[in-house]
Amino acid sequence: MQFKISIKGSSVTAIFALSVLCSFAQNKKAAPLANVSHTSMRPAQGQLSLDPAVRTGRLANGFTYFIRRNINPKNRVIFYLANKIGSLVETDNQQGLAHFMEHMNFNGTTNFPKNQLVDYLQKAGVRFGADINAYTSFDETVYQLPLPSDNPEVLRNGIQIMRDWAKGAMLDSVEIEKERGVVLEEKRLGKGAAQRMQQKYFPVLFGNSRYGQRLPIGIDTVLNNFKPGSLQRFYHDWYRPDLQALIVVGDINVDEIEKAIKQKFADLKNPVNEKPRIKYVFTLNGSNHFVKATDPEETSTQVQVLIKRQARPVKTTDDYRTYIVRKLFNHMLSNRCLELAQQKQPPFIYGGANVGSFLGNIDAFTMRLIANPGELEKGFKAVWRETERLKRYGFTAGEFEKAKGDYLKNNENTFKQRLTAYSDQFVGEYLTYFLNGTAAPGVEKEYALTQAIVPLLKLKDVNAITSNFSSDMNRDIIVTAPERDKTSLPDELTVNKWIATIKQENISPYKDSFTQKALLTTQPIPGKVVRQIDLDVIKATELILSNGVKAILKPTKFSDNDILVKAIAPGGSSLYSDADYESANVAAYLVTTSGLGGYSYNNLNKFLAGSTIASGVFLTDYSQGIQAAASPGELETLLQMFYLYFTAPRKDSVAFERYIAETRASLTDRKNSPENRFYDTLSAISGNYSIRRTPPSLEKLNQIDFNKSYQIFRQQFSDAANFTFTFVGDFNIEEVKPLIEKYLGSLPATYLHEKAKDLGIQPPTGKITKIVKAGLEPKATVSLKFSGDYDFSYANNLEMDAMAEVLQIRLIERLREEESGVYSPGVNVRYSKTPASRYVFSISFGCAPVNVEKLIASALDEVDKIKRFGPTEINIEKFKAEKSRTHETQLRANDFWSEYLNDNVLNEGDIYAINDFNTILEKVTPENIKRKANKYLSGNNLIQVILLPQK
Repeated sequence: MQFKISIKGSSVTAIFALSVLCSFAQNKKAAPLANVSHTSMRPAQGQLSLDPAVRTGRLANGFTYFIRRNINPKNRVIFYLANKIGSLVETDNQQGLAHFMEHMNFNGTTNFPKNQLVDYLQKAGVRFGADINAYTSFDETVYQLPLPSDNPEVLRNGIQIMRDWAKGAMLDSVEIEKERGVVLEEKRLGKGAAQRMQQKYFPVLFGNSRYGQRLPIGIDTVLNNFKPGSLQRFYHDWYRPDLQALIVVGDINVDEIEKAIKQKFADLKNPVNEKPRIKYVFTLNGSNHFVKATDPEETSTQVQVLIKRQARPVKTTDDYRTYIVRKLFNHMLSNRCLELAQQKQPPFIYGGANVGSFLGNIDAFTMRLIANPGELEKGFKAVWRETERLKRYGFTAGEFEKAKGDYLKNNENTFKQRLTAYSDQFVGEYLTYFLNGTAAPGVEKEYALTQAIVPLLKLKDVNAITSNFSSDMNRDIIVTAPERDKTSLPDELTVNKWIATIKQENISPYKDSFTQKALLTTQPIPGKVVRQIDLDVIKATELILSNGVKAILKPTKFSDNDILVKAIAPGGSSLYSDADYESANVAAYLVTTSGLGGYSYNNLNKFLAGSTIASGVFLTDYSQGIQAAASPGELETLLQMFYLYFTAPRKDSVAFERYIAETRASLTDRKNSPENRFYDTLSAISGNYSIRRTPPSLEKLNQIDFNKSYQIFRQQFSDAANFTFTFVGDFNIEEVKPLIEKYLGSLPATYLHEKAKDLGIQPPTGKITKIVKAGLEPKATVSLKFSGDYDFSYANNLEMDAMAEVLQIRLIERLREEESGVYSPGVNVRYSKTPASRYVFSISFGCAPVNVEKLIASALDEVDKIKRFGPTEINIEKFKAEKSRTHETQLRANDFWSEYLNDNVLNEGDIYAINDFNTILEKVTPENIKRKANKYLSGNNLIQVILLPQK
């Protein structure tokens, strides 16, 4: 459960990296079938119709529903209960109760008292937090529940749970008091530099609107002191059918679901003398605002400029046309900003601008900047200069035609994938349709609209957007920075002078350096498939090529028009000395940002724009390779890229200088963050203080040798015979085989077959406790790590997963539900076979500093109970249900098979082990987990790292 603040359109690198505000956190006598109004859902004149694939209706009490059959994933359904109320409807003495109410719906309902709801769902294979969840924002509260749809009882109970969430919360006073601590701990997690600065600039950002007075997480005075009656009044007033909708998408029978909805929800009643649901809005009055906020824990200087205007929701065909024009505008402007970032000495760490939704009824043109230390003016002017260039000259015809072509290609790919699209994609569209009235005409209609609109668009249509947001009114400028820079930050007059200076500059028109050309200048001489092995048990085929390359091919129909391709080989930076480690560690990044073939990095992105091709080269501690994706029609281009990375990786000194400059800038104030100091310490201790695990520094940065980095990359990609390539997705083996022979069969091979070297970088033995004191806020972070040698096998791995899951269940029950001391405890296990068989079993949570010792003791007590008594049979059954249901879905997912095949290659595992999953899972017992706990959680090797406030 979470609270969300979302400033729409904000970049995660910007100062508004706030989440939206969210919080995730009964068998009544069947009512007679209700009258349903379908005509009420018809669009008004000129509006886009709702997707015809969804069945929708409104009951007599105003309750709305949307139902769609979609078979991906198979035997699964997603329920969303949407409520058109959030924190904005709260009174002064209810601040935080919309979010608190969302929590309480998981703590006792009519048909699932106390914690029986979570308990029941876990037995059905649903994970709390990961699957079952909810969020609260300014305008809405939304509950989500994915369920198996092939179990009629579970499906019926899923609808009952939705009915209970709509109006069946018990709101027991004891449960409210217990949950009070959980919500306060959730609030505690959000405290820090960002939150403190938000308190300074939110009043400016939100003006006098309701949004600035009703942050969803609420205020301490209310959360600590409200009486149960206040929450009950809020619930009575606002959880009502005329503000609610149920969205059901999945592998279901639409008629049966509709019938069940009518039976379950028709008896919901709106309160007598119900309160009006006021639509709160921003009022733009033409005024400008400027604010500065500094904090000792902030790590960078940032600026955001927002020019606001009334939003135009997408409801009609004309609105959809405007939506497309904006997408094209943002795409082209993003390319220009990316070019600025690709300079040898970039004028900023990050710079960008776009037009998009802001919040509520407001859109904004937003410029964002993360400045290099001491170069705020330079960075600001660099980005603002691009906006001024746009005002004067607009985009070029070449940029425009390329953008239109790219957009059409992306639209076509979405259309081709429509029959295998995942259900959550549709749920999101219907949710925004209900909450905001945003059109959701369906993939087919959007495809037809796009094909009709885009070819007719003119360059002037896109350039006109600039004038819409070039006003000097309704402009907010927000500057945030580390405390030490407080005296050097500009005031409003200074920033306005910067803007005025740019307006007076002699700015030349933009020149597009992009020219379309072939990736390869010469064609490779193909190799041959010398051996073909049928891997029938997993429905795959292995090819051995004449140069020693191996390729595993698994054709599927899980996702239309999509192929995942990976290449992997052992080795990595482990083959190089500590003196060369920094050069090896950045080798793949430097090659990637150098571009490919005749294209610079920026022009390569332009070349690939509009395609589904995505690729990334990596060189990690113990392996190197490429991971990528493409449509069947783009596979040849993708394999050409693979060929070039092996045979002619690009070497660009500008990319190197840029990396050094950017990294040096990011290091300046990095230690201001208490979180950075905590995780740096945790990494160093876990790596036994190996130089490869200690924090980044200027000294390490200066060790990077560009020529050495390039040489290391060439070496690690010189022996194709050491690589295995995996193909998973929508393809025919006989059709792709010639491409594999041509582009992979021609790769160079040295036949050295190098293996990764065990450097002995592993957690130290014994018991270690380290306290890190940093940060101003009264909050603590705890990490407990058990580690040691491990017997790596598919069966053991599954039992380790079980041990982690049953402990996770118990820590949620005890640390959260019983002790109200944490919001979300985490348990994680990692095991590896390369370069040596090792495991790390971790427990982590955030809490109040005064509760650290007590909660650590509770967590270790739960570990001790598993060692002494084993987990309960019921928790083992919960694990089996969750794991089994997850496995069913994974077996029909390309990304799972791609990862599974590559892990087997790297760990030299049994590729057929997956077929024993059900047998192995059945053998997981409390006694087996007890033995595992005594072996691997003995406590002999236990690292405790704790972050506490500075004072």
